[in-house]
Amino acid sequence: MIQLNRYALLIALSVMVYKTKAQEATSNSFSLQQAIDYAYKNSPNYLNAQNDVLMAKYKRKEVLGMAMPQITASVDMKNFLEIPSSVVPGQFFGGPEGSFAAVKFGTTFQTQSGLSASLLVFSADYLIGLKATKEMISLMNITVSRSKAELVSQVSKAYYSALVNKERIKLLDANITKLEKLLNDTKAFNKQGFVEQVDVDRLEVSFNNLITEKQKTERLISLSENVLKFQMGYAGSDNLILTDSLSVSDQTEISVSKIDITKRSEYQQLESQQRLNSINVKRLKFGYLPTLVAYGNLAANGFGNDLQYVGYINKYYQTRLIGATLSLNVFDGLQRHYKIQQAKLDFKKGENTMKSLQLAIELEGASAAVNYNNAVSSLQVQKRNLELAENVYNVSQKKYEQGVGSNLEVINAQASLKESQTNYFNSVYDMLVYKIDYLKAIGTLVK
Repeated sequence: MIQLNRYALLIALSVMVYKTKAQEATSNSFSLQQAIDYAYKNSPNYLNAQNDVLMAKYKRKEVLGMAMPQITASVDMKNFLEIPSSVVPGQFFGGPEGSFAAVKFGTTFQTQSGLSASLLVFSADYLIGLKATKEMISLMNITVSRSKAELVSQVSKAYYSALVNKERIKLLDANITKLEKLLNDTKAFNKQGFVEQVDVDRLEVSFNNLITEKQKTERLISLSENVLKFQMGYAGSDNLILTDSLSVSDQTEISVSKIDITKRSEYQQLESQQRLNSINVKRLKFGYLPTLVAYGNLAANGFGNDLQYVGYINKYYQTRLIGATLSLNVFDGLQRHYKIQQAKLDFKKGENTMKSLQLAIELEGASAAVNYNNAVSSLQVQKRNLELAENVYNVSQKKYEQGVGSNLEVINAQASLKESQTNYFNSVYDMLVYKIDYLKAIGTLVK
C-alpha cells in the first residue's frame, strides 16, 4: 500500500513538473499578434498614454467639482499669554488732554469655530473649461491610438527582423554543411595527391568566412530579440520564442490612391487641438461676462479666562450670514482684447499646420506605396537570382566532384550564392517593413 502511494506521488509530481514546463514554454512563446497584445499590456510608453486618458477624465471631474457647494469648517483657539493692549484718550480716565492710556480688552482664552459654504452660480470660465476638459479627453484618446499604431509598427519590424535572421541562419547552416563535406573530400583528395594544397586552402577560407558569417547572424538574432523585448516591455533576461514563420506569399503591388487623411491619428490630433483653440477664443470672449457666487457663514465665538466655557454652547456668541458676490471686469487695460487676438492667431496657425500635415501625409503615403512596390519588384528579382545562384553552385559542385570542374569555380559560385541569399533576405525584410509603413501611412495599420 505504501509503495502504491509512492508511485502515485511520483506520478503527481511528474505531471506537475510537466505542466509547469509547458506553461513556461507557452508564456515565453509569441506569435506576432501575441507579441503585439503583450506590448499593449506592458509597454511603458503605451501604458503612459492610457494613463493620460485617465488623468484627463479625473481633471474633468475636478472641474465638475467647482460647481458643487464648497464647504469649509474651522476651529481656532487662542491662549493669550498676555492680553493685547489698546490705547484710548487719557482724558477718559481724568488725564490731561492729548494723553493716552493703555487698556486691555478681551479674555485669556478665545475660541472661534465656523462653517462656511459657497456656490458658483454662474461663471463663463467654468462652462468653457468644462467643455475644454471633454475635448481634452478626446485628444488623449487619439494620442492612445497614435501610440498604438507606433507600437504595432515597432513590434512588427523587430519581430520580422528576428524572423529574417533566423531564416538566414538556416541557409547558412545548409551552406556550411555542403562546404564542410566538400572541404573534407578535398582534404582526402589532397592526401592522395589528386589535388593541390592551395585548393584545400581556398575552400578552408570560404568555410571560415561562412562560420564567421553565421556568428555575426547569431549576434544579429540576439540583438533583434533584445530590440523586440524592449518594444514589448518584456524582461530582457527572460527567454523569448517566436512561433510565427516567415511568409512572403503576399507580393502584389499596390496602386497609389487618394489617402483618407482623417484616418491618421496625427490629423485627428490637430483637429482636436483646433477645437481646443476655438474653445480658448470663446473662453477669453466670455470673460467679459460677470461671475456670480453665493455664500453663507455660520460662526461661534467663545471667551473666558479659563477653559470652563468650552463645553457649554450657551457660552458662545453666534454669527450667521448669507450673501452673494457679483464680479465684473470693467476695464483691464485691453489685456483681454489682445489675449483674444493672440488666441485667434493660434487658431489660424493651427489651420496652416493642418494644411501642411495634409500635404505631408499624402506625400508619405505616395512614397510608402512606391517603396513597397519597389521592394516587391526587387524581391521577385532577388528570388530568381537566388534560384539561379543555387543552380550554379550545385552544378559547379557536381562538376568538381566529377573532376571536370575547378576548385576556384566552386568557391566563386559559393560566394555568389551567399551574396544572393543576403540580397534575398534583405529584400524580404524591406518588403515587410515597407508594407507596415504603407499601412501606417494610410491609417489602417491598427483597426
